[in-house]
Amino acid sequence: MLVSPEFRKQVEGYGLTTAEILYYRPDAPSLLQSYVWQDLDIFPDFPTLRRFLDFWTKKLDGPLHSVQVAHNRLIRPAEFVMRDGVYTLN
Repeated sequence: MLVSPEFRKQVEGYGLTTAEILYYRPDAPSLLQSYVWQDLDIFPDFPTLRRFLDFWTKKLDGPLHSVQVAHNRLIRPAEFVMRDGVYTLN
């Protein structure tokens, strides 16, 4: 069975990273527009996001205003909690 590249990345420590990018519109520089970017990346260095932002600044017209980042590991050690009691399922 083949493992997907996304699953392999998650096992290697990548997590879901979402970035809200605010940038100045090229046709109306006084206005900001929002762009949401999402990919698997590594906290805290974010190499994938940094490559994307480097591409943005070199190749795209809208200058960046700010970037807000959220990150969550999707695969992590399971949490096990002992409970006292007997549970009956019908």
